[in-house]
Amino acid sequence: QVQLAESGGGSVQAGGSLKLSCVAHGNSLSTCGVGWFRQAPGKVRELVSAISRDGTTFYPDFVKDRFAISLENTKRMMYLQMNSLKTEDTAVYSCAADPGSSAGVPVIRTEICPSIAFGYWGQGTQVTVSS
Repeated sequence: QVQLAESGGGSVQAGGSLKLSCVAHGNSLSTCGVGWFRQAPGKVRELVSAISRDGTTFYPDFVKDRFAISLENTKRMMYLQMNSLKTEDTAVYSCAADPGSSAGVPVIRTEICPSIAFGYWGQGTQVTVSS
């Protein structure tokens, strides 16, 4: 089992930057893949970045060239660097990880990176971007 905890959220003006962190307690982050999601009020949860087993990174067009995901070699920390923030980036951001061979963990897959099954989730951290 892995427990994930995010930090680094807050309020920033449009055009600013924030760096989110996610720490893994228990086992280290899965080598199968990790990622960041966000959910704004009244909207569905959406993937904003991911890293697959082979180190390939994935970004949807709406954050490409603005957001960057990274994973420490220790597999205990992952980050999301967010630059050139827009008001529409306001949301609760959560880190997620593939449970790998852990049985019985419900997972979801995304169209952007279908090779990763996300089953471990953090509680989320609020990011608010003002104009």
